[in-house]
Amino acid sequence: MQKQYETVFIANPVLSGAQMKEAVGKFRELIQSKGGEVIHEEDWGLRKLAYPIQKKSTGFYHLFEFKADPEFINKLEVEFRRDERIMRFLTVSLDKYAIEYNEKKRAKKEQAKQKQEEE
Repeated sequence: MQKQYETVFIANPVLSGAQMKEAVGKFRELIQSKGGEVIHEEDWGLRKLAYPIQKKSTGFYHLFEFKADPEFINKLEVEFRRDERIMRFLTVSLDKYAIEYNEKKRAKKEQAKQKQEEE
């Protein structure tokens, strides 16, 4: 049975835009190739870190919300560890309340976007 997860990862800030897109594409493809389904994806861009990681003070943040088999998460995290472009990552399993919250948040963003387009 598939569960819903959310993963945020921080990529090295020295990457170019094309390298960052390639890294994101790699993990999106990995999720989809193992039978997972990407529900939502957000690029948070370059942000300042709370503390230095690998002597870097900034990093590219990216979020995936996806459905996958629980056994797949270990494989995904191994790939994050192997990829030298990724400095940190965190994967959490979402309960029904978190899923509901994320859906409401996306709906609210969509409404705001539509309202802005109408004006």
